[in-house]
Amino acid sequence: MRKINQKTKFLLLFLALVAYSTISVAQIKKTASVEGITEYVLDNGMKVLLFPDNSSQTITVNITYLVGSRHEGYGEKGMAHLLEHMVFKGTPNHPDIPKELTARGARPNGTTYYDRTNYFEAFNANDENLDWALDLEADRMVNSYIAKKDLESEFSVVRNEFESGENSPSRVLMQRVISAAYLWHNYGQSTIGNRSDIERVPIDNLQAFYKKYYRPDNAVLMVTGKFDTDKTLALIDKKFSKIKNPSIPLNDVPTVEPAQDGENRVTVSRVGDLQIVSALYHIAAGSHEDYAAMAIAEEVLTDQPSGRLYKALIDGKKAASIWSYSPFTKEPSFLYINVDVPSDKSLTEAESMLTTLLDGLKDNPITAEEVNRAKANLLKQYDQISRNSAYLGTYMSEFIGAGDWRLSFIQRDRIEGMTAEKVNAAVQRYLINTNRTVGNFVPSKQPIRVEIEHTEGVEALVASYKGKEGLGEGEAFDVAYDNIQSRLDSGTLPKTPIEYGFIKKDNRGKTVTLSFTFRTGNVNDFMNKGKVASYTARMLNKGTKNNSRQDIEDKLSAIKSSISFGGSNGRVTANINTTEEHLMETLALMTDMLKNPKFDADELEKLKTQELAGIEQNKTEPQFLASKKLSLLNQKYKKGHPLYATSIEEDIEAVKAVSVKAIQDYYNTFYGLSNSATLVAIGNINESELKKYFETEYANFKSNKPYAPIADKFTQNTPVNENIKTPDKKNAISIGVLPFEGSVVDDDYAALQIASEIFGGGVLSSRITTRLRQQDGVSYGAGGQIRVDGDKNDKNSSMLVYAIYAPENATKVQTGFKEEIARFIKDGITEEELKVAVTSWVQGENVSRAKDNELSSIINNNLYYDRDMAFHKAVEGKITSLTVADVNKVIKKYFKTFDKWTVVNAGDFVEQEIKNKDGKVD
Repeated sequence: MRKINQKTKFLLLFLALVAYSTISVAQIKKTASVEGITEYVLDNGMKVLLFPDNSSQTITVNITYLVGSRHEGYGEKGMAHLLEHMVFKGTPNHPDIPKELTARGARPNGTTYYDRTNYFEAFNANDENLDWALDLEADRMVNSYIAKKDLESEFSVVRNEFESGENSPSRVLMQRVISAAYLWHNYGQSTIGNRSDIERVPIDNLQAFYKKYYRPDNAVLMVTGKFDTDKTLALIDKKFSKIKNPSIPLNDVPTVEPAQDGENRVTVSRVGDLQIVSALYHIAAGSHEDYAAMAIAEEVLTDQPSGRLYKALIDGKKAASIWSYSPFTKEPSFLYINVDVPSDKSLTEAESMLTTLLDGLKDNPITAEEVNRAKANLLKQYDQISRNSAYLGTYMSEFIGAGDWRLSFIQRDRIEGMTAEKVNAAVQRYLINTNRTVGNFVPSKQPIRVEIEHTEGVEALVASYKGKEGLGEGEAFDVAYDNIQSRLDSGTLPKTPIEYGFIKKDNRGKTVTLSFTFRTGNVNDFMNKGKVASYTARMLNKGTKNNSRQDIEDKLSAIKSSISFGGSNGRVTANINTTEEHLMETLALMTDMLKNPKFDADELEKLKTQELAGIEQNKTEPQFLASKKLSLLNQKYKKGHPLYATSIEEDIEAVKAVSVKAIQDYYNTFYGLSNSATLVAIGNINESELKKYFETEYANFKSNKPYAPIADKFTQNTPVNENIKTPDKKNAISIGVLPFEGSVVDDDYAALQIASEIFGGGVLSSRITTRLRQQDGVSYGAGGQIRVDGDKNDKNSSMLVYAIYAPENATKVQTGFKEEIARFIKDGITEEELKVAVTSWVQGENVSRAKDNELSSIINNNLYYDRDMAFHKAVEGKITSLTVADVNKVIKKYFKTFDKWTVVNAGDFVEQEIKNKDGKVD
């Protein structure tokens, strides 16, 4: 054999690389690019969307399959959603998907809707994680087990999810109204499915459904975040190009819903206190221009506070709250409007006002001013979404399902170009009583009907679409602890108590996240203040002496920014989401709201009515009642104390007691700077400009009430296990709490974090979740956590366990809790569990520090507790050096058997069903 010299070897290697590159290029073709998103297509027909964003420091992989509840046949209702659950059950190469997701600290989920199913995972940006995520999605596209043994446990989990929705009167009514509105089309069927179909679906049918729809030419893969485009394309080519499509092509033949020929009416009667009236209208598909027109009309009708329905029903004191919904669907959609009516108000009167106003639009058309306001509100939402690449990656699934991802931009452009004439034309077409579902059949000699056509030519619509200038990729920001600390500009502003922490970095879209908190008063100052503190903060955005509530909303929409407030006794926080260009203007609005609130009596009355309606609705809700009872069982303060746990009756009393005078008095006393305030800003900021602004604007914004934290010391709990009967609720809940003494500065903190991860955290892979969801198949949502107090003086920490389930499974849930806690204490954890939990925790913290809003919270806490990033780095160092013995020692120290916990179970239980013959919980 002839010897090959070194030069020839290099030449052959080069030719081989060129050949491989040529193959890759041949198999993946660039087909479109719009505003930073680029589309590619593999030879097998799978579409790929890449959206690089260096500033995110995370990667989100999202795959969308063009299959949803619309594609289900007879006896298959809920099959698409059930399949979504089954695809998490594993493949030969990824046998334990929840464990893998947990190990990488990923934030995953899967969702199913009318036209699509999607799976996503967001994780720390590195090549290894990206390779794993792409391999996972490629493998479960065709190799998911979809096994009978998994179906037997999972169908009851899905049934429990179905039952949890059955607890909500508004959700039940909505499902019934939508169902009544459609004769034939599957949009009339809830995605969650039919209980009997869920329970009886044959495994062969589910496998056939999977093989039919899970295929490359029916999938769109989107990758967003910090990644190298060429390397990612090569990875995608490697993972997905080899997957072949089934020999039978997919044919999506739509069901054409006939025109509705008269108003429908639905009445639902169930246990509850809050009344609801709703109305549904058929409208055009998402790809139709009329959908954009109706989106404007919906905003004009239901926006707060400018909406016509809002003004008539809420300002008119006929109802407590209003919301609306119009899904962006592939085939003709619907507009749904929900109005909550307290029991002391007339449901008939509210319904009459609702329908009369809607019917009267033909004589009172929408104005150009209303259209422009609605456009500003909607465009602000689109803008904020487009600046968040992690959310954008999953947000696109809706548009992909409706025909093409570029429809998201086309919808935005249509909103931007919408006119009052077009909106009113759409209103005249769709918002007519014969196209409405609320109630009775009404005969008519001359019926008016609306035929709603399916949108044609979506491919032609998006083919040449170029979009606008993209928002750039931003800076590649290192989230290492030392880098964050070195980039942090911190200190105290002169002549103020404001401690600041600024990180200047170049974000995609030039975004800025800012948080401003000030603290005043002590425990004695807040005795017998009730709900006044929270209401004072909630009223800040309801109008000032210089700007009405509507002015504030219009100005924020115009500059595509958001301001929110939160308040409790002794603490007020303002959060801002804006851009470099509009930061100072947004700050000026925030300052006006903080310094010059109007405290309008009508706005206060609306807030109170809304909260009272919420309390009324919660009177029969298992989760609310269980949480409330837990607090009362472990009551440790006298009535009037700011931390006193209130009953429902006391909540109602406290809401009714709030007055404009009480709010104004509270504001005059406690709003202003005393001795504790923190300011955190991250993104495209000018630090010196920010410092100057707050020094100038807040130097004289003062309170003479020095701040002292309200002590909440650790106390022992009351060990009980009690039931609350909630009739006619298909879903039950159990919650258990065990307080313990500890704080984040203790030596045990690191081990407690890992114990929490293994006990109840993770992604469907904790001890509690594995037992009750994966093994016993009785709970859709089960888990636990350990909350460790940040205050080294109070040390008021606790552990929590919870599960939702069908009431008849109560005994299994109690047994699961009891046995898993006992096993956790007796046997401790394994080496493998430790390894997975540590990796998960570390990567999860990386993801958290990569998100500006979460990093802002970390810095704010550091300023408050006088810490820096070295503290968090040290915690991570302790966590990575933990041994199994370390964690097991802490488990034995803090965990107690289930009979020592405070447990409340709420549901429609059969008497004594979770008690044994001795009357004890078993």
